[in-house]
Amino acid sequence: MALEVPTASSPAVHNVMIANRSTNTGPEQVVRRMLREGGHPGYRLHWRIDDENGRYVCRPDITYPGREIAIFVHGCFWHRCPRCALELPKTNKEYWSEKFERNVERDRRKEQMLLGMGWEVHTIWECDLDQGASKLIGIM
Repeated sequence: MALEVPTASSPAVHNVMIANRSTNTGPEQVVRRMLREGGHPGYRLHWRIDDENGRYVCRPDITYPGREIAIFVHGCFWHRCPRCALELPKTNKEYWSEKFERNVERDRRKEQMLLGMGWEVHTIWECDLDQGASKLIGIM
């Protein structure tokens, strides 16, 4: 069930919220650069993956279709990194709590579907980028 998006608490909050991107985020760009520099080009961005019946499953941030590798680059705030334990926004806590719960459930569901289809699935958290390319190269 869709939640009604609350009105921003101020014009500044409104401007911050409309500036949020869903694709080509800063962390995604960092991961792509690390993959290229690490000798792992050939990925596809937001490649559509369907199940065996042709039904849409998801579009991972980075995909190696031939190798069936899907990489999700998750922002710690939006996807609720288990290590960062970030607080909810101070206003509209009920809305944000439900929204984040849906995000986490959707992420879990997509990963399970891909694993069930035989895909290798990796999640790179925004906070992992501090470790540099070592985690990414370990994936490949």
